[in-house]
Amino acid sequence: MEQFYTVQGEGAFTGSPAYFIRTGGCDVGCVWCDVKESWDASAHPGKSAQSIVEDVLDSGANIAVITGGEPCMYNLLELTSLLREAGIRTHLETSGVYPITGDWDWVCFSPKKFKKPLAEAYEKANELKVVVYHQSDIVWAQNHADLLNKEAQRFLQPEWDKQEQNLPLILNYVRNNPSWRLSLQTHKFIGIP
Repeated sequence: MEQFYTVQGEGAFTGSPAYFIRTGGCDVGCVWCDVKESWDASAHPGKSAQSIVEDVLDSGANIAVITGGEPCMYNLLELTSLLREAGIRTHLETSGVYPITGDWDWVCFSPKKFKKPLAEAYEKANELKVVVYHQSDIVWAQNHADLLNKEAQRFLQPEWDKQEQNLPLILNYVRNNPSWRLSLQTHKFIGIP
């Protein structure tokens, strides 16, 4: 769908420069999705993996974040292999509803209530990031964390339009449950993609 070089705005790598590769296509259907234009894959032209890698190299980035839409709708092995051969770290952002293909340095697993994730996402996750839209999402997040591998980092992130309401709930939960951390969409606060 789109590519751009920016600074990671959320999760474990907040503040790190990264090249974002956003795939077209998603059938998870989050009501609060901020890139609904990514849902229809046919609305976006295809691009070769080699061409994408060249764009990443031209940017000077050393991290490529493959996101969506839902990137795991596609086999990402060729793209990630080429990126890693070029010395680029590969990061994935996925809801975990499709098999995870590719060679990854970091997997951010962000499950959604709209479609059940696969068991492999819990095993492969380096990071669990749950968007909190309703108060009940915090308990829902903990239920997912209980299934995670022990090394995975845990983040609660207020949904952008509900952060005033949910941020105090998240802060209280994090204070009382120190295995969790707060994630904010800092890129939206500072006005970058």
